[in-house]
Amino acid sequence: MLGQQSTTHPHLSAGAAGAKPSRYYPWLVFALSFGLLLSDYMSRQVLNAVFPLLKVEWSLSDTELGALGGIVALMVGVLTFPLSILADRWGRVRSLILMAALWSLATLGCALANNFGEMFIARLCVGIGEAAYGSVGIAVVLSVFPRHLRASLSSAFIAGGAFGSVLGMGLGGALSAHFGWRWSFAGMAIFGLVLVAFYRLAITEPRLQAQRRALGEVTERTSGHESVSLRPLLSALFSARSILCAYVGSALQLLVMGALITWMPSYLSRYYGMATDRAGVTAAAFVLAGGAGMILCGALTDWVARHAPKRKWLMAVTYSVICCVLLLTAFRLPAGTAQLVLIGAGMLFVGGTAGPASAVVANLTHPHIHATAFATLTLANNLLGLAPGPFVTGVIADHIGLLGALQVIPLAGVLAAGFFIVGRRYYTADLLRIESQREARTGNA
Repeated sequence: MLGQQSTTHPHLSAGAAGAKPSRYYPWLVFALSFGLLLSDYMSRQVLNAVFPLLKVEWSLSDTELGALGGIVALMVGVLTFPLSILADRWGRVRSLILMAALWSLATLGCALANNFGEMFIARLCVGIGEAAYGSVGIAVVLSVFPRHLRASLSSAFIAGGAFGSVLGMGLGGALSAHFGWRWSFAGMAIFGLVLVAFYRLAITEPRLQAQRRALGEVTERTSGHESVSLRPLLSALFSARSILCAYVGSALQLLVMGALITWMPSYLSRYYGMATDRAGVTAAAFVLAGGAGMILCGALTDWVARHAPKRKWLMAVTYSVICCVLLLTAFRLPAGTAQLVLIGAGMLFVGGTAGPASAVVANLTHPHIHATAFATLTLANNLLGLAPGPFVTGVIADHIGLLGALQVIPLAGVLAAGFFIVGRRYYTADLLRIESQREARTGNA
């Protein structure tokens, strides 16, 4: 608590005094936080499944459809940083509950929309609700697990976005086919509100604090909602060249992922003649491959880099390049089985950089600003990746067709690989400098 004095050394855990970390509570935290992330992306991506229906019913252009898809990511990018700072001060659990309730109610508003303008406002509110969930949620999850699991946990948690997209598009397509597109949004809203109730009952700040103390993660600097002045905060988030490269490289790779998740149902409808429900389910299978790939790539990264953390950067470069080559090849093939197989293979690697990038950001920042650090990563991911990806694809598609647009978008992976290469060059020096600064502050405490 703020204002209390302690004679305990900052790096000594409560475990030294006899407390033992729970084996099961962290997994409950992960499960419910993961469930809310599913709801987050189900509410965000259900729109993609009903693109063809809205295009016909409201006579929308691809640019307008792209705007409806991109506005959520844009609001996430704009608001994630300030809202995450507020969450670090106001309380992460209370903030998560409020966010989830807001995006669920806004999704219900989408079900009631009668034109483009009303849908746009409802989607904007969905984005406001979802703005800081990813950064605050992952900070809560990582805070109750040991440090050596960060890349795996980060990948698994972030993969919830892909799995949520799968459920949103798959269930959204099925609900729209049987009950109309409005029930697609209503179903996602109900799911979110039910999870909010469970989260409110099971997850509390005191239990999170007890687990962190048992792990040795709570210190005088982390045990309360301590204010951090702006200048030191910005320095911690932006002074290291390697962390800047992690932000930008991660965002550029997610530009590819965001574009594919948004436009695959429309691509399958236009070029394969699939009905809305079948296109949604098929696109969901590709997104499922993306989510599975995130988890596998994160686990592989932890294994390869277990004795050499710098290898995380090389793994990120590898994932970006492989994905780019596979997708560029796929969209230059004629429609058919070979193209679909290569798209699926590319999707296995499209989100592979998420785990390495998140682990790097966690390693280069102090635990008491992790929510803000992940907010910064989320800001970059959305403003430079997930928001422009669907919109830019729609703009290009209006000029050269959707196929032509999807032949260009994967090239962002080459730029992502370049930033990861540069980040690797500076990582060791940045890490040593930051660790020495931490030790100096601890010695003066």
